Formats: sequence, C-alpha cells, structure tokens
Amino acid sequence: MESESANDTVAIPAGGLIEPAMAMALNVHSSPGVYALLLGAGISIASGVKTGWGVVADIVGKVAAVRDPDNPDARTEAMADPEKWWEANTSEQLGYSALLAAAAPLPASRQAMLAEYFEPEKGQDDTKDPTAAHRAIAQLVKRGSIRVILTTNFDRLTERALQEVGISPQVVSRPEQIKGMKPLAHSQVTVIKLHGDYADLEQRNTVDELETYPDELQELLERVLDEYGLIVCGWSADWDKALVRAVEGTRSRRYPLFWSQYGRFSDAARTLIARHGAVVIDGRSADELFTGLVSRVEALDRLTTAPITRDVAVVQLKRALPDPLRRIELFDLVDQAVTQIIDRSTPENRPVLATSTSWADIFGSSVRGYRADSDTLLHLLANGVFHDDGRHEPIWRRAVERLVRLRDTTPGTYNEYLEKLRHLPALLAVWTIGVAAVLSRREELLATTLYHPQWAVPHSGHSRMGPAWTLNPLRVLDTDGVHDMHPAAGGNKYLYPQSNWLKNTLREPFQLVEPSDTAYQEASARFEFLASMIAMDAGDDFRAVPWAGEFFLDSTWGYDNTGLAATIEAELTDTWPLLSAGAFGGELSRAQKALTALTEWKTKHGRRW
Repeated sequence: MESESANDTVAIPAGGLIEPAMAMALNVHSSPGVYALLLGAGISIASGVKTGWGVVADIVGKVAAVRDPDNPDARTEAMADPEKWWEANTSEQLGYSALLAAAAPLPASRQAMLAEYFEPEKGQDDTKDPTAAHRAIAQLVKRGSIRVILTTNFDRLTERALQEVGISPQVVSRPEQIKGMKPLAHSQVTVIKLHGDYADLEQRNTVDELETYPDELQELLERVLDEYGLIVCGWSADWDKALVRAVEGTRSRRYPLFWSQYGRFSDAARTLIARHGAVVIDGRSADELFTGLVSRVEALDRLTTAPITRDVAVVQLKRALPDPLRRIELFDLVDQAVTQIIDRSTPENRPVLATSTSWADIFGSSVRGYRADSDTLLHLLANGVFHDDGRHEPIWRRAVERLVRLRDTTPGTYNEYLEKLRHLPALLAVWTIGVAAVLSRREELLATTLYHPQWAVPHSGHSRMGPAWTLNPLRVLDTDGVHDMHPAAGGNKYLYPQSNWLKNTLREPFQLVEPSDTAYQEASARFEFLASMIAMDAGDDFRAVPWAGEFFLDSTWGYDNTGLAATIEAELTDTWPLLSAGAFGGELSRAQKALTALTEWKTKHGRRW
C-alpha cells in the first residue's frame, strides 16, 4: 500500500469544532504531567544534527575514502548503500557499535570523532543548537506539563534545552541505569534515550539492533506507554520494530494518543494511528507543534489564574530581573500587565464620544481610568528600568510599542480629545521609563525610548514620528480638561498643568526606588528637559514643540550655573551618553542647535505658554 502525502486525509478529528492541536493543548493543560513525549529524528532536523543512521553512513563513507584514496568516488559509492559496502569489505555486520569500535577503538578517539556530528563547531556557537521545539519542550517541563520524554535520538539537544532553563534531567541511555533511577513520578523530568547516547557504544541503529530491546528497557517502555498519554513527533515508525510493537501492544486507553507528522506517513504509522484512534496533527513541523502548544497552554493559564496584585508583581520582577534563566518569566510579567491595559481600553470601557454636558466628567473619569488600568505596569517599569543593567531594554520597549498601537484603529466617530487620550497609557509608560533612566544614570536609554516606536500621526501626511513628538503631553492631554480635573490650590490654574499632573500621579510608583521627593522632582524636570530637546530637533516644522513642563519656570531653568539649561550645556560633548547612543543622529552640533532652539522658545513664550 502506498503511503499518503501530508495533504491526504489521515487525521482522525478531535471532534466538532475543536482542531487536533487545540484538543492536545486542552488535554495537556487539564492533566499536567500525564502526557509523555515520543520524539524521533524529525525534531532535530532544524538543528543540523545528523540522525544516528546519518552518522553511520557518513563514517562508512570516510572509511571507504581512506581505504581507497585514489578513487574520488569511493565515499559517494559507499554512502549510497552503507550496509552493502560494509558487508562486502568486512567480515562483520554493519552497526553503530561495531563501526565505532573499528574506526575509533579508544574512548578519547571515539569522543573526538563523534563530537563533530553532535556538538557545536569551534567558534560556531550557533551550530547544532537546540531548536525552537526543544526549547518549547523545556518550557513545558518547567511548568510541569511534561515529566517523561522518550526519544530515539542520540543527540543531547533535549538535555541542553532543559539545562538552559535550569533543569537537570534524569537521563537513562543504558539498560543498567534503570535499576537505580529515581521513580518517574518523583523526577522533575526523565529523558529515556531508547537508542542510547551518541557517546556510548551500546546503541541501537541497524534493523537487527532495533528488532528487540533489552528486557529492562522493554519493561520501562511498556510502563510508560501504559501509565501515560503519548504525544508523538518526528518518529516515522519505519525502522524501530521493537518500539512499533511496544506502542502497538501496550497502549493504554486511559488517555488519547496525539501524533504529529510533517510529510508522509509510513504504513506502520498509519496502522498504529488507526489501531489506537490517534488524533493526528497533520502538516506541522516540530517547531510549530511545540511552540504552538506552549502558547495555547499559557493562554489557558491566563483564563484560570487570577491576576497577581501589583505588589506581588513587583516582587516577582525583582526576583526575575538578575536571573538570565527567568527572562521569559520577566517578559510575561510585563506583557500581561500591558495586555490588561489593552483589554480595558475599549470604547465600552473608555469612551471616545461625549456630549457637551458630560465632557468634563467623561474626560476626568477617562484619565483616572487609564491611570488606574496602568498602575501595575507603571510600578513594574519604575522598578524594572531603575534596577536593569541594560539586558532587558527590549521588554520595556515592547511595552511602549504595544500601547502606542492603541490608536492604530481610529473609530469613525469620536471626540478629538477623548480619542487622543488613548495614547495616555503610552505617555505614562514613556514618562516612567524616562524618569527611571535619569534616576539610575542610564540616560542613553532615552535615545531609543523617545525616538521609537514611530507612529503615523493622523492628518499629517502619514509622516511617522517617535514618542518625543507623538506622546508630547500637550498632544495627549487637553489643557482645559486637566485644569478641570486637577485644579491648583485656591482655584488657581497651573502654568503647566500636564507637567504637574504627570509628576504628581507618577510619584507613587517611584517610592521604592527614590524616597526623596526632591530627587524625584529633579529627575522629572531633567527628563522633561531632555525630551523637549529631542522634540526641538525636528527643525522648523510643526513637530518642534517642547514638552511644556515646569522646568520652564525660572527657579529650575536659570543660566546662573545652577539651572538645568546651564547644566546640560556644560555636559554637551562628543561623549555625552545620549549622543553615544544615537540621539540627535549622534551629532553634537544638532544637540547644541536643539538646546538653542529650546532656549529661544522659552525666552519667547516664558510663563505665558
């Protein structure tokens, strides 16, 4: 019978509207630790690591080339049918063990010969690395979803991926290890290498070697197949007769069997699928299968896990920040806080329309709503950016990028000022990042924070601008609306209401990193000043408008060698951190010109602005 292609119908549906991959995610999520993986050579293809038979064929080719050095085709001819060549030229049957014993009889020479097939090349750290599938499996193990991994592969990619996330797996590659192994239920993860490890001579590779397993290994395999559900990926079922018989004869009916295949199904695979009513996930690579599974179980986590409190989130951030193995946890922590803001920023929750009679109330309630929705994120940014050493900048940048996109889709009918408020969470995030960067003396971060991401401002000819322009508080917060919502003492009006409100409302997220009110005020003024300089770098067009901040007041501005303007002017050299990081195009003359433009603007507009 001919094998069918990946486009032929072989999948047994999971039922109704639930696709097979979805059914697998639902089962794995609801039964953590219940499913074992059976991984074949297909999972390692993307890494560039050869299969065990590929290694045998390659070594046979090398032996043939050495045996007949004057024949340039010797290697190619031998690799075309390694078994036939070996039997014709030796008195032994071809096998991984016999081949290595002959070609490299001592452990050291054998290790050196095999290293080129399974270990990264010297100076090439990105070769033979774990694939996206291996790393996704490691995440599934870390979260407790997978505890047993059966593999026919000789390589150590699974083990390396697990070690990358801080997990030391229990590895069983030889039958004699089974008696002393920790019980499966008591081990965080057990990797059972059915064909052995590449560095051992006791391996199973040829048809004869794969006909039966040692008794100890056979018993362990049957126990796993009976007690666990099974997810098969990258295994053709073509050569390993012992494993085929085990799956065929001892499969439990307790849990479903999921089988992922990319390409053709062998007759043996189709028989097993039909015998056990397996759910087939067709046409997906190993990388797609396991990264998709991680995404789906994490989505289910978010449905069943109550949101963590702000203070708990900050504690988790501080624990994850210095640990490179917890970078994904840190990413998720910040990303989930952003998602909560986005989920709340709908027209139902944050209106973009208002009547004249309700304008003041709707504006004030919308501003307070956006601020409340952003509270957890702002605490994470204030603490995260302040304590970061620069390794996690993509995480802070992604938060702003996602929030800026809240205005990507403009409603057909809207109030201009309420529509612009949809950028308030992004402004709050940028302000927090900027002040934290100033407080931690890492102002070079502003060179990316205030220039990226770029966003197309409506009715501006689709010109794209960075946060220094699109998130200018004057563009986001209506002045009269802020006056009504945030009146000064005695009913007076603030000269720069947006600046005053931002400093006041964002003081609390900084309490842990900067207890001094004076130091916080000074850092806020310096950030506004630097943001205004970058805004003025736009030249003579409409974008060149400062962040109308309270730093404009004479007490903080003055040129008496104590004010901000004089301080910044004295700092402007070729080694100024913002220039080194790319602000102002890295050109000192542009920075000086922007400072001059800002000074002239202040002189012209003064307190009236």
